[in-house]
Amino acid sequence: MSVGERELWLHEKWKQHRLQKRRTKFWVLTVQTLMLLSFILLWELAGRMKWIDVLIFSYPSKVGAQIIRDVTSGELWPHLAMTVGEVAVGFLLGTLLGTLLAVLIWWSPFLSKVLDPYMVVFNSMPKVALGPIFIVLFGAGFTAIVMTTLSITVIITTLVVYNSFNEVDSNLIKVIATFGGKRRDVFTKAILPASFPTIISTLKVNVGMAWVGVIVGEFLVAKIGLGYLIVYGFQVFNFTLVLSSLVIIAVVATGMYQLVVYVERKLVRER
Repeated sequence: MSVGERELWLHEKWKQHRLQKRRTKFWVLTVQTLMLLSFILLWELAGRMKWIDVLIFSYPSKVGAQIIRDVTSGELWPHLAMTVGEVAVGFLLGTLLGTLLAVLIWWSPFLSKVLDPYMVVFNSMPKVALGPIFIVLFGAGFTAIVMTTLSITVIITTLVVYNSFNEVDSNLIKVIATFGGKRRDVFTKAILPASFPTIISTLKVNVGMAWVGVIVGEFLVAKIGLGYLIVYGFQVFNFTLVLSSLVIIAVVATGMYQLVVYVERKLVRER
């Protein structure tokens, strides 16, 4: 086979691969859409036919009407803005502080041995139990909610990133050390580049963790926010309001997740 024939063969194989990839993506999206629509239709039918208790479970058209009413009246926007702001701050600070703490622990083996059991214990603690402490320390407001979020995101980021540092191929470290490289050289030339995909992937994990932390914090102290709407809905037995708040959380969280996925693709492609 000549060079030209080989290149043509590779080009055809590449085209087939891309076509198969697009087909798979299309069918995955189609099945996902059908599953979602089927769930919504079944839920609507169950509510209309009284197969379920509509006082508790409501049904999609009623939830949609609640969302439209809150959007058009303007009542939703302050709650949404507050929650998204808290999530953004908790997400960014948690990722940054967790990564920096992982670097610090990796840099000092002694510190790593000292902190390892404490990190495991702190990670296993129910973060809701820390909420009252944060309320006493920082007051019932934005800061306490962000600190509750950080208690979740920081430790998760630290553990994931630090483990990725330790899983880097030891042969790379030995090569740099053989040529007289210092610990800083090992980190900048081997550890950090090899762990970059894990650090970026941690962003996706932290999106969910940040939402969990914020909603938990708002359950405890908030007087505004989507978490507050959920608690208020339970208090007045307006479960349609509860479900509409959950739907909004799901939509906004999905949007944030897709934004992080887009950033990940851009950064990985640039590398």
